[in-house]
Amino acid sequence: MSPFHVRPARPADVHAIHDLVEPYATDRILLAKEWVGLYEAVQEFLVAEGLPEGGAGSSGATAGAPAAGLLGCGALHVMWSDLAEIRTLAVAPSARRQGVGHALVDALLARARGLGLSRVFCLTFEVDFFRTHGFREIAGTPVTPEVYAELLRSHDDGVAEFLDLARVKPNTLGNTRMLVEL
Repeated sequence: MSPFHVRPARPADVHAIHDLVEPYATDRILLAKEWVGLYEAVQEFLVAEGLPEGGAGSSGATAGAPAAGLLGCGALHVMWSDLAEIRTLAVAPSARRQGVGHALVDALLARARGLGLSRVFCLTFEVDFFRTHGFREIAGTPVTPEVYAELLRSHDDGVAEFLDLARVKPNTLGNTRMLVEL
């Protein structure tokens, strides 16, 4: 049994999610997230929560209480009727190479399938990691011109990254655009 489990995030997890994401945002690996943005998007997040010594059960946090033992997080942001993005995937340095990131991606892809989506996008530096989940490198933005025009109306910086808009270029330098068909 793995020493963690993946579950939907709760508002009480937002401070821990922020703490997981902040070092990656400082290094410009992930987009920085405002507190209000994390709370608004909490329903998009899954978290990997460490299990107590002995392995089974919950971390002891009561419903609504903050989870101090979060090992990782990731979000699935629906962009269109058939398309979502995996974003804000972060793993605590102490939990790297323990399967946390893989478990989160597997759960996010399962969530996408459950929503009836057929494609999932990511913008990443971790090309080999995402390849193990079936993602392939792509060029451009894999939507029709009509959908592109609609997505331009979004105020979301992640959507702007997806569209490869000039205002987010500093955040996307060196990243690889990847897509998986479900």
